[in-house]
Order: sequence, then C-alpha cells, then structure tokens
Amino acid sequence: MQAADIDQAVAIIAARLGRALSLEDLDGLLLAYSAHVATADRVRTNFLLSKMVPPDVGAWQLSHGIATAVKPVPVPANAELEMLGRVCVPLLARGFRVGYLWVLQLDDEHAPDAILQELRMIRPEMDSLAEMLLNRTSADSDGRRLREAQFVAACRGDREAVVGVGGWPGVHGRGPWRLATLLVRGENPSDPVESGLLQRLSALHATLGINTVLFSAGTETHAVLLLQDAIGGEDETEILRRFGREVARRSGQPASPALLGLSEPFSDLRRLPRAYAEARSAVQAAWVDGQLGALVSFRAIGVYQFLAVEGRDVSPGESTLFSDLRELDRNEELLPVLELLYDKDGSVAEVAEQLHLHRTSIYNRLGRIRALIGVDALGGHARLELHLALKADRWAGRPRL
Repeated sequence: MQAADIDQAVAIIAARLGRALSLEDLDGLLLAYSAHVATADRVRTNFLLSKMVPPDVGAWQLSHGIATAVKPVPVPANAELEMLGRVCVPLLARGFRVGYLWVLQLDDEHAPDAILQELRMIRPEMDSLAEMLLNRTSADSDGRRLREAQFVAACRGDREAVVGVGGWPGVHGRGPWRLATLLVRGENPSDPVESGLLQRLSALHATLGINTVLFSAGTETHAVLLLQDAIGGEDETEILRRFGREVARRSGQPASPALLGLSEPFSDLRRLPRAYAEARSAVQAAWVDGQLGALVSFRAIGVYQFLAVEGRDVSPGESTLFSDLRELDRNEELLPVLELLYDKDGSVAEVAEQLHLHRTSIYNRLGRIRALIGVDALGGHARLELHLALKADRWAGRPRL
C-alpha cells in the first residue's frame, strides 16, 4: 500500500468531517495529516513539524486509555500543553491495532459530542483506512508475530492462549465464530520459516477488506482464519481466489487451486481447538476427494468425519473385498467407477456422463466386479464396506497438517 493512498484516505475523511486530522502509528510517528487549517494548536503545529509526538503530549494522551480503547476516546484540552480538545479514534483491523486517527475540536467547541456523532457516519471510511494501515504494517513486526503465535497456540489447545485471544478487542463479543483453513495444491518452500511466512503473508493479503475475517495466521503448511459465522459464500470464494493468487505471486510457482475447509460454528472460544481440528479435516478431505469441491465445510465431508477422529487409523487393507478387487483391477477401471457410483447415489446415468462412457459400459463393469469378488457391490453390507475402504484409501493420502 502506497503512502499516497493513505494520504488520500485521510483527506477524504477530513473533507467529510470538515475538521483537522492527523494520523499516527502506534509509536507516535506521523503518517499523514489533512490540509485543513481552520483549527490548529501548538501541539498540532509541532507534531506536523517534528513528525513525532513529544513525551509530555504522549503521556497526556495515554492517560486517557487510548492504548487499550476500541472506540473513539475524547481527550480534553490541556492549557499547560497549549492543546485543544480532540478525539482519538483507535484504528483496528482484524483484531490488530494499527494506528490512531486524531480529530481536533473547533476553537469554539467545548465538548466532543459533535465529533462523536459525525464519526458514526464515516465508519466505512475509517475501516478502509485501518485495512490500508494493516496492509502497510509488516507481517514480520514483533506485535503481529506475537499475536499470530498466540492464536495458533490457542488453536492447538493452549488454555492460556485461548483466554488471551478471547480478550482481544477484535474478537471479544464478536461470536459466534468459525475457523477456516486454507491450503494450496503444490509444493511449499523447503525452509519451514520461509514456508510459514508465505502462508502468513498470503492469508493476510487475501483477506484484506473482508470484514467477517477477524484474524489470520500461518503455519508451515497452511493458513488459519478466524471468521464471524455471518461470512457468506461470496466472501469465501473471494478468499479462495485471492489466496491462490497470493501464494503463486509470492512463491514464484505456477498458480495452483486453493482449498478452504470450514469448521462448525461455535460460541465458546474454549471450543477453538475442536474447531481447528474440524477445519483441518475439512480441507484434508477436499484435498483427497475432488467430488467435495474446493470449499468444504466439516458438516459436508461425510465419512471423512469418521476417518478423521484422532487416534483412529482405518486401513483400506482391512477390507477383504477391497484388497481383492484392487489386486484384480490391474487397469484401474473398476474401482473408480464403483466409487463414483457410490458417490452419485447409484445413478448410472450421472456416472456415465461424468466418465464419458456409455451406460452399458457401466453395467458391464459392475458385472465384472461381481464376478471377481463373488458379491453384489451394490448390496448393503458389501457397499458399506467397499465405500468406506475406498474413502480410507483416499484419506491415507491426505496432507499432514
């Protein structure tokens, strides 16, 4: 994000309010300011010249709680500092504090009420500015790294981390939530640190401007998103498209399809680890079974819910029927037809259309299967055994996340 874009955003907000504005980062460094000069005091003038908030002014501002506030904070005038009253707007994006926007009161204003009312009318512009600052903020900053580490630890079951995430301003009171995992087919960089950075950056930039994404983080193999349950299918599809593009752009690899796994909704953050397991299982199922599509919820993965239970290891080789049929299906033309027929609820017409075969060919192959294993593959017990074994065989090839 270019500085000119931030300057323009501040200018637009200043024009809407008709007031003098300044924008600073978390360390008190001037980032942008409006050209509106109808109101100015010594503090503003010195700030624009020095580009840095002086210690005495910073202490006065911090004493009013701006460092932890999530809503606009009135900071009263200070005659000793020759400072007019102003309102501090904490800018937050995805639960990450990115800066402060300062709005000065007019010379004849003795209360901030008018500013607070006006700010409600420009919430979209302020949210957009916060997203710009997030885009500008390095994903390698210490603050961002600590937050991502805490979030991933919470997903993996660290109780203290779960409590910590629950206290974030961008998360607290925003439930119910869902978790999503993002994965791109293709090879990640061999260096774990480089791979993790690729996932983090790609997730961060793939979700900019999508307000239902509350936070994003990356691991060595995949990205994790905390979402509001209100997220819609259009946003999910857009995230998929952007994530695949970002990974390709940043890794220098050809673009590969992205996959998104979605957990069930949850209203208690203590359920975060379970939701993470669900989201991982959903994206793993999408990886091994193309019939599920690229955007899959845990609820929709069917028998993979059973296979994904931690500690459960179902081997397709445990099915005698499957083992015999796989050994005899040397040309690999029987098992794919059988699996697709199971997935299509026994519709020969749909299977024939998808495989570009005549229906007679489908019936012939079913006859060959029966002759080879000695039972009707569409019968109740045989169907259950073979379908489960086919899915277990796919599940064995899942990426380990």
